[in-house]
Amino acid sequence: MNMTRRTLFLCAVGFTLAACQTLPEAPAVDDAIADTVEQNPAPVEPPPPIVYGNFTKDQLNRTILNELGGQRGYLPEAAEDYYGLAIETRDLAIIRRAAQFAAASNDGPRVTELSRLWIERDPSAQEPHLLIAYQLLEQGSMDEAMHHIGEVLTLGGNVDFTTITSRTQYLPPQARSQLIDSFVELHAQFPERRAVHYSLIQLLEQSDRAEEAMAQLLEYRERHGNSSRIMLLQAQLLLKLGRVEDAVSVLAAGIEAYPENRLLRFNYGRILVQTERLEDAREQFSLLAVMAPDDNETLYSLALLDLELESVESAKTLLNKLLQANYRVNEAHYYLGYIGQTEGNNSEAIEHFKQVGADYTNFLNAQRQAIRLMVLEGQLDAAHEWVGSVAAGKPELELMLVSVETDALMSTGHLEQAETLLSRSIEKHPENVDLLFARALLSEQMGDMPKSEADLRRIIELQPEDARALNHLGYTLADRTTRYEEALGLLERAIAASPEDPAIMDSVGWALFKVGRYEEALSYLQKAFEVFPDPEVAAHLGEVLWSMGRQRDANRIWDASLRDNPDSEILRRTTERLRARQGS
Repeated sequence: MNMTRRTLFLCAVGFTLAACQTLPEAPAVDDAIADTVEQNPAPVEPPPPIVYGNFTKDQLNRTILNELGGQRGYLPEAAEDYYGLAIETRDLAIIRRAAQFAAASNDGPRVTELSRLWIERDPSAQEPHLLIAYQLLEQGSMDEAMHHIGEVLTLGGNVDFTTITSRTQYLPPQARSQLIDSFVELHAQFPERRAVHYSLIQLLEQSDRAEEAMAQLLEYRERHGNSSRIMLLQAQLLLKLGRVEDAVSVLAAGIEAYPENRLLRFNYGRILVQTERLEDAREQFSLLAVMAPDDNETLYSLALLDLELESVESAKTLLNKLLQANYRVNEAHYYLGYIGQTEGNNSEAIEHFKQVGADYTNFLNAQRQAIRLMVLEGQLDAAHEWVGSVAAGKPELELMLVSVETDALMSTGHLEQAETLLSRSIEKHPENVDLLFARALLSEQMGDMPKSEADLRRIIELQPEDARALNHLGYTLADRTTRYEEALGLLERAIAASPEDPAIMDSVGWALFKVGRYEEALSYLQKAFEVFPDPEVAAHLGEVLWSMGRQRDANRIWDASLRDNPDSEILRRTTERLRARQGS
């Protein structure tokens, strides 16, 4: 299997598995706690009904209307009036509801103000401490936020630390470091609270402090025992530490200890893909498919693995099943198109490629393949009509697909049709340099050098620093005419616009050779060859060396390049010409 295909499928599988880390599962009891909330948490109870205090009739009516308003979607208005009532009455039940309405409305300042009033009226309440903590975390006030979390724990409450770690994942490094310090203090204060300890490990892992996180994880395991999530986190840390084989071993042990845990098995399969143990990976995903036969994401991963392992019929079956389930439709059509193309079933491939949607990453590549295959099958009109239908009302897409159609026509020898298509497009877009450059190349291929030069000069007129046009015209003049000084002037402008481009370095060196400035030519060509050891550069460099009397060096470069590029026409012509001249 060639490298391009292997890279395609490994990348696709890797991406798919990464996206599946949130796979739903039915974990064991200790994992259901997820290490981020305490064991045996207090049952969640519905909020108690409002116990009305000594309100005026107006205040009572406003309270009832606010509750109704919140239920009927008038949340901002209800939150605003509840806030006013809380300040007026200082009634605990009203304060609680006002704070909850403010939180639902994302009104951070009022959440904080009302929560502080709530704590003042009821020092034993846990919820206002949490409300304040979350607001302070959003604001980056880590120390004060953790103080309130500590108050919740002191009051005997439980904290869902997943909310905190999810909110802090994208904090800047300094803020996360400050938060870690706060968690270290909290862990010292509440050493038996495993949620605190686990969150500390997560924060260290998020901050790429893998060694510290691993030390804390081992301490956690000794104190609280093992769990599937601890094993998964340990594997992630081992990967960050570059200990890939140890991570594989931990995940292998994990699925043995927790065979029903799909998240562990998914990640085990993923690391097997990353280490290119594809047969073993497929075994894990096959088991996942048995455990959850309706999990289409697993089927998609299996299909990609089958493609990589060249189990084409199995891949086709799975991809068609995904189409029937209306799941990952674009991907299924794309890979079925790929299969049809590799099997030589161009008609089937075309139909699948054409059904790939514009919202898919490989949409353009799919259209490119469909158009190319239609042209290859001689369906020139159908290809042109398809380009028109896909690009209708989308000028940028039209230009891209016209370029694709032109390339397909040129590659299959339909040069006149390609020229007609380009000329029509240039009439519509007379200043589009990409179209002009494509026609310049086509004219050159058709032997019409004046027309090619005219299009290149038009590009330079539109964009005087266009290195691509300057280089192509300059090289053409140096290689195919005797207008060497003119060529050198164009190429000096090209190298000034793009000084690190090895193709331009080669062109400049070749033009300098043509005007007899051998030492300067050698310098440019040697630098170009170091960066880009292309056979054409090798041919030019060898010819300069040969002309300077350094035939041994020239032969060494040519022979090495011929070993790597035995079919290079320019190398063959150059060596035969110069060696024959020497023999005569």
